[in-house]
Amino acid sequence: MTQIQIENNEEEKKSLNFIEAAIEADLAAGKNGGRLNTRFPPEPNGYLHIGHAKAICMDFGVAEKFGGTCNLRFDDTNPVKEDVEYVDSIKEDIHWLGFDWGDRLYYASDYFPKLWDLALRLIKEGKAYVDEQSAEEIAKQKGTPTQPGTPSPYRNRPIEENIDLFERMNRGEFEEGAMVLRAKIDMASPNMHMRDPIMYRIIKHPHHRTGNTWNAYPMYDFAHGQSDYFEGVTHSICTLEFEVHRPLYDWFVDQLADETYRPRQMEFNRLNLTYTVMSKRKLLQLVQEKLVSGWDDPRMPTICGLRRRGYTPRSIRNFIDRIGYTKYDGLISVSLLEHSIREDLNKTANRVSAVLNPVKLIITNYPENQIEYMKAENNPEDESAGFHEIPFTRELYIERDDFMENPPKKFFRMTPGQEVRLKSAYIVKCTGCKKGENGEIEEIYCEYDPLTKSGMPESGRKVKGTLHWVSVEYSKSAEIRLYDRLFCVENPSEEKEKDFRELLNPESLKILNNCRIEPYLFENAKPGDRFQFQRTGYFCVDKDSKPDKLVFNRTVSLKDSWEKIKGK
Repeated sequence: MTQIQIENNEEEKKSLNFIEAAIEADLAAGKNGGRLNTRFPPEPNGYLHIGHAKAICMDFGVAEKFGGTCNLRFDDTNPVKEDVEYVDSIKEDIHWLGFDWGDRLYYASDYFPKLWDLALRLIKEGKAYVDEQSAEEIAKQKGTPTQPGTPSPYRNRPIEENIDLFERMNRGEFEEGAMVLRAKIDMASPNMHMRDPIMYRIIKHPHHRTGNTWNAYPMYDFAHGQSDYFEGVTHSICTLEFEVHRPLYDWFVDQLADETYRPRQMEFNRLNLTYTVMSKRKLLQLVQEKLVSGWDDPRMPTICGLRRRGYTPRSIRNFIDRIGYTKYDGLISVSLLEHSIREDLNKTANRVSAVLNPVKLIITNYPENQIEYMKAENNPEDESAGFHEIPFTRELYIERDDFMENPPKKFFRMTPGQEVRLKSAYIVKCTGCKKGENGEIEEIYCEYDPLTKSGMPESGRKVKGTLHWVSVEYSKSAEIRLYDRLFCVENPSEEKEKDFRELLNPESLKILNNCRIEPYLFENAKPGDRFQFQRTGYFCVDKDSKPDKLVFNRTVSLKDSWEKIKGK
């Protein structure tokens, strides 16, 4: 091995996160026959959010990195909250992020018969029993972290009676909550999860795949590890809240595993983002109470919401690479996510002209019926992107904010007597304006210098301001949706005094209807296309667009104004 190869290997080892390093060590030690099989196990009870994207990048990413495989398994053990709509959306989101499970698609419900047989075996071995206490009684009887629990009065009921009751639970003879099946482990364990955890409960609700076949359903803690085992998963990678569940995971796996193979549970920190919530329950509440327009509302942290807002798979994966994986939870600034999409779109998005708050600019010395086609660069970051043409006429629209009649000192945009450049066109000098009865500016007047067009003798003349514009005659109106942070506090989950819905940012969506866009956009833009509006921000064509009226969502502004405001 050469010195360069040694240095490259050392560099790669340094860059491994702690989970990758552990996997590399397991593979080197020949554990599980040198196999690597991970899994991504979503519950189909909601849409995936960016926290799940972090798990997807880990589960599928390490499989790719080390030449292993990754299963997609739907942990569908609670039919009340699950729906095929969620199954379909999860598949779409994983594919969109750039990952594929191939022929490795599974459902926990595939294993209901096997799980049932294992539960019966544990009853027969004296390791499980049917408990008729209420949920409140069981919780009380479990004790506290500092006090041991007390045994259930049903803990030692005869095995045959347990089997009979368990089978009748599944036949639907008892009501929900009447009884549960519990594992018989250790009521004095310092780990509360080991104090005779519930394995099965009664749910009388049709399942989206198995219909009314079952009335008793396995709990997640029981089904999860066993499903991993049935599938041959070697590394079961979870978020940190499952660390205390690991001894229980191992106990259930011990009932099946031998020395040739056993899955290993490992945990990393979950993703918490500022100015949003990651709780599926809270996100569902926002949707059901119509506080947002749906799961794919561009303000939501869902993957479909981020996609609709204009985020790219690469920007999300780059963001997740940046924040990394650790063993402690923290709060990541959403500004870092916004930086990732700015960085990506800066390289890939075509530059276009759109005037969000238009006011008419009349070039009084420009011929009335003349039209010129100005050459506009598509993307200065990408030479291969080429150019497009933008029509230039006597009457234009510019941004209302780009004109001030009596400006402060460092105002370098349009003002009487001052020269500015109209981007890709001429230098003009403002000569005055016309106001309406209420004092609002109705028209601005200027004169152009015909020798200042690109390539002309005076084109290099220095002016401090450059403005974007569109032609009055050749532009069309569009709807622009200005999206911002969903919550107005940095960490809404930590605000205990108020309901999280009271913390919603009232300015999170502004809709502008009288915006004007250049012909290149309405001739070429399709839903999902992303652009940089000159001097304004990055925008994505929304699915609500119609052939005669485009709708754009603001993905992100050109600069981070939130961090600036916070720093004041």
